[in-house]
Amino acid sequence: MNSTTTARALGLGHPSHPLLGRRVIDHAHDGRIGVFRAFAPDVNAPRLGPVLRVPDTPPVAWLSPEGGGVEWTTVPDAIEALK
Repeated sequence: MNSTTTARALGLGHPSHPLLGRRVIDHAHDGRIGVFRAFAPDVNAPRLGPVLRVPDTPPVAWLSPEGGGVEWTTVPDAIEALK
């Protein structure tokens, strides 16, 4: 799925994605299941100060476990809607 071809800007460098807010399976992480929370540029290094511009990097999918816990990122092409 090439998710950037139909994306529209949501602000702060976050494009839209048809799976936002839905349960997905992450094939890049052994079929882990999570909720797709954000589609955002990847930030390679932590930044302590304010972000003055959106990083020019490929987007990643931010997923969170359904019952709470630590979020993780994955390649957008590795996720699909959970059936």
